[in-house]
Amino acid sequence: MFWADKVAQQIIDSGNYRPFWVDDMKTPSGRVHVGSMLGVVFHDLVYKALKDKGQDVQYTYVFENHDPMDDIPSYLPREKFEKYLGMPLFAIPSPVEGYKDFPTYYASEFEEAFNAIGCQPKILWTKDLYTSGKMNDAIRTVLNNAEGIRQIYKEMYKKEMASDWYPFQVYCESCGKVSTTRVYNWDGEYVYYRCPVDATEWTKGCGHDGKTSPFSDEKGIKGKLPWKVEWPAKWQAIGVTIEGAGKDHMSRGGSHDLAKLVCSRVLNYPVPFPVSYEFMLIGGKKMSSSKGRGFAASDMLEILPPELVRFLIVKMNPQQQTNFDPDGDTIPRLFDEYQDYAEHYFSEQKDDEARIFEMSQIGEPKRPLKVRFSTLAQWVQMPNMQQKIKDEGLSEWAKYARIWVDRFAPESDKFTVSEEFPEGISTLSSEQRAFLAEVSELLTTQTDPEELQKAIYEKSKEMNISSKEAFSAIYLALLNKSHGPKAGWLLLSLDKEFVQKRFTFSKDQITSSKKGMNITLIKDTSLITVAEEVGQQVPSLSVGIAVIKGVEIKDRDEQLEKEKEEFLHKLQGLTTEQINAMPEVISYRKIYKEMGIDWHSRRPSPEALLRRIALHKGLYSVNTCVDAYNLVVMDHKVSVGAFDLDKIALPTELRFAVSGEKIHLLGDDQETHYKDNEIAYFDQVGGYNIDLNYRDSVRTAVTTSTKKLYINVEGVYDIHPELVEKVLRETCEKIIKYCGGKIETFGLILAS
Repeated sequence: MFWADKVAQQIIDSGNYRPFWVDDMKTPSGRVHVGSMLGVVFHDLVYKALKDKGQDVQYTYVFENHDPMDDIPSYLPREKFEKYLGMPLFAIPSPVEGYKDFPTYYASEFEEAFNAIGCQPKILWTKDLYTSGKMNDAIRTVLNNAEGIRQIYKEMYKKEMASDWYPFQVYCESCGKVSTTRVYNWDGEYVYYRCPVDATEWTKGCGHDGKTSPFSDEKGIKGKLPWKVEWPAKWQAIGVTIEGAGKDHMSRGGSHDLAKLVCSRVLNYPVPFPVSYEFMLIGGKKMSSSKGRGFAASDMLEILPPELVRFLIVKMNPQQQTNFDPDGDTIPRLFDEYQDYAEHYFSEQKDDEARIFEMSQIGEPKRPLKVRFSTLAQWVQMPNMQQKIKDEGLSEWAKYARIWVDRFAPESDKFTVSEEFPEGISTLSSEQRAFLAEVSELLTTQTDPEELQKAIYEKSKEMNISSKEAFSAIYLALLNKSHGPKAGWLLLSLDKEFVQKRFTFSKDQITSSKKGMNITLIKDTSLITVAEEVGQQVPSLSVGIAVIKGVEIKDRDEQLEKEKEEFLHKLQGLTTEQINAMPEVISYRKIYKEMGIDWHSRRPSPEALLRRIALHKGLYSVNTCVDAYNLVVMDHKVSVGAFDLDKIALPTELRFAVSGEKIHLLGDDQETHYKDNEIAYFDQVGGYNIDLNYRDSVRTAVTTSTKKLYINVEGVYDIHPELVEKVLRETCEKIIKYCGGKIETFGLILAS
């Protein structure tokens, strides 16, 4: 029996936990990661299992919008939000216009995500629980039993609480902070508190000393209970009878154990039935909302359809830690499992697989596509297959197949039909060339891909060529690689005349395919070198270098501001989904992953700039140099760095950092330690940027006093050297347009 059905039956058979009221909660302190979706779905499964058994049951979800901001998400500007540290979230403005406040913005994004996968709990806000007066009875009871709470803390944590410690946190009437206040007395009507300046290490109090009623009403909220005491108080205020949490709260000695003691000794409220579950890891790492680590819940809906996101969670064992790594074949296997589980359901098998499929549905159960995801991933890479995909009703899944190919597929599963004669043709034997000529003849009679596939096999036998040699000849001639998708499908997806011309070629055409790239190379090692180990590990890396002397950089230029506004207008409607699918962004993410860097927390510079536009945050304004080249970065999605040449000790080197090396990044108060395997630029003093052109150092920053510029542009994987040179040239032109100066050095260096 499926675990949620067992739990539902256990709850019913107990004769307790009535009326059935399921609840879950989350503090929206930043983008809510997909791990938090587990709680929503697992509670939703119990709720629906009870409903399926004919029970009357409610399901609510509480957003904790009154908790204090105790950290600033890594993706938000610290200088803008630091002043709000210690304040309740509802008092902090939204990072994006159009939302009531900070928690409303992030909660709305999360709610939209879990609604999309079929979870529709009634939403409650903790601030409203307080201002409605529903928490006041619990507040009075807790304050009157402060000594009992102190004793519980002592038993749980072997720590003596001060005799003047009271389990209540006031919103300071002077500075508005809650993290810094300390209640030291309660007289039955008022709490007396202080807001010490040195209350915490991460934000300062104001020194205010005052008293206030702890009871909130519609006129405002006065304060809050500490979270571990507040949790059971909310159960009582709402009427919750079924609620659990992740293992960090549910393990022995955790928050839930303390909440149970508060229920039994202080509030006299029955402990709700616990729905406990393990963590979900992304790529083997635990997720954190405030640190920007891991997939946001909304990000999952960019890479998987809603029913597959739900299926991913429903099929999990709540008591086993689960790791979801979208790289490799994880996503194709997930689609395959979904199709297999569907067969259990539609063939009316009464097993867990059928029930899991049923519980994964959003609305009425629908039989999924029969085409395997791996096949669809091949089709989306084939020219002229879009109409077939549309005609067979495959467009929805094809969208996700395209995303998988672009972002997560191994290189072995990717292919592109070469428009020019590929270099791989030169490696073919005379027998293979003769075989290709015969295959081109097959195209005049074969129109069915499966029949063509069989005919190719038969032709290879007839010509005494191994199937491996035969098919590698096809793939080398079309894809410049020795393997690929089913040849029959690939060939019939292409223009017949194009294939026939490609398969009947001369030696002159082979020679012309080996022409070199038309780029300007720099060979002066006194300026820059690329470490040999970088070239070996990342042979596709190319770096464009330019030196511009005699620049005059200003804080602002009206014509440049106008160009920035025009650029913003051009990108109206840009979405994060579109950014995620850009091959240049994918290339940078890939090299970040290979360096061991989480690109969710360190977005490559083109992606970071474009996301600001997609999220309606506008463009940065630094100075005429930086603002000018940022336009080029966003236009081509290729990263650019500019540095004060007078502050660089030549020669520079692009190399792997060594653990222990440090860099003082622009905008940071403290130095950042490099990790082993991070690729960065170094001069004779030290590093002057990190993770290629992710962020630059304070030491070499371009300012209005800079007269000489040292510029670099780098490309990797799908960002080819020709594009790097184009971006470097446009960068120089744009800078000279607004800053003047003259180019003295220009060219590329190839890592390989």
